[in-house]
Amino acid sequence: MTIKQMYLMIFAIFAVSLNMRPAVTSIGPLLDTIRADLELTNAQVSLLTALPVVCMGIFASLAPVLNRRIGLNATMVAMVLLIGVMTAVREFIPTYSMLVISSVGAGVAIAVAGPLLSAMIKQNFPHRAGAVIGIYSFGLGTGATLSTGLSAYFYEATGSYPFALSIWAVLAFIGVAAWLSSANDTVMVRQNAKQKTVAAASPGRSPWKTGKAWLFLLFFGLQSAAFFSVVIWLAPIAVSKGMTLVQAGTLVSMMTAVQIVLNISIPLMMEKYPGRKMWLLFILSVGLIAVGLFYTGYIPLLWVGALLMGIPLGGMFPIALVLPLDETESAAETNSWTAMMQTGGYVIGGLLPLVIGVLYDLTGTHQVTISLFAAMFVGMIILAVLIGDRAET
Repeated sequence: MTIKQMYLMIFAIFAVSLNMRPAVTSIGPLLDTIRADLELTNAQVSLLTALPVVCMGIFASLAPVLNRRIGLNATMVAMVLLIGVMTAVREFIPTYSMLVISSVGAGVAIAVAGPLLSAMIKQNFPHRAGAVIGIYSFGLGTGATLSTGLSAYFYEATGSYPFALSIWAVLAFIGVAAWLSSANDTVMVRQNAKQKTVAAASPGRSPWKTGKAWLFLLFFGLQSAAFFSVVIWLAPIAVSKGMTLVQAGTLVSMMTAVQIVLNISIPLMMEKYPGRKMWLLFILSVGLIAVGLFYTGYIPLLWVGALLMGIPLGGMFPIALVLPLDETESAAETNSWTAMMQTGGYVIGGLLPLVIGVLYDLTGTHQVTISLFAAMFVGMIILAVLIGDRAET
């Protein structure tokens, strides 16, 4: 692989990953606005963020199937286009039913693209997988930061939340263009040509029969639930404490800005200073401190808590993605472990934010929401101890 080919592939990974959060995270700052305009309950509006995350889990198993049937390049282009169409349609048909349909469609596309990107990274960057996973996570964080930070501004400028939700379809054009440019390169042609060999190879250990894979699934589920719960519900919490919508959007954007720095820096630091249990226990402890600051309800401490919360949000996902890469021996085995981890994990990740919406309808207080944040971090600390460090071979 030449330097040019490598950079084209890495940029394609980044450009595609930009599309894999805004369809969900752009809703968070506008949650109360959408609920009031469409006269929804908190549980109903929570479905708009819960459904795509659950779909990321349920449909993750489609990734290896579509990869075998139509190939990596065609699958990836189709999925990015689907995200773009489902995001854009929110402007033209601004109804609750269409919001639900577009959320499901985007969730299916993200479900398929995620495991394929992980397998592709394992195959093409076997010795620098952690660093490239960091770039992938950086793209996810950048998409989330842009959508959470700017959606409220777009709404304030236009008075239209459908526009503020649909504008993120432009990222799909960037993703498709970058992927097609990379796919025309000989590296991608060779990867595609090798796919039959990869598919025909032994899939290795079944993750469904391996205890360590189940621990990965639970950890991935709780980190996903924590990410989406905090990103989606922090703005409503801040508004309930006296912030304006734009201030709350800025708060979340600041948190996700810290996150994207950690998305790429933690994998790089882990390569220099290995020991995933140490890193997990550190960032999860910081997360618990941030939750404690949220619980005070004091606005200056909310800003401090948001800065601190960016640390675990930035570190949990890339570490979770690296877990199956560390434990598997081939791209095919990585694909199956990652698909299994994301199948169950994203179902957990989608349901817990929905539980928050239901409980908020019942209690009318976000103190319960913050308590659930704390429970997620305690659960992840327990799992981090059980998972431990990578076994030396």
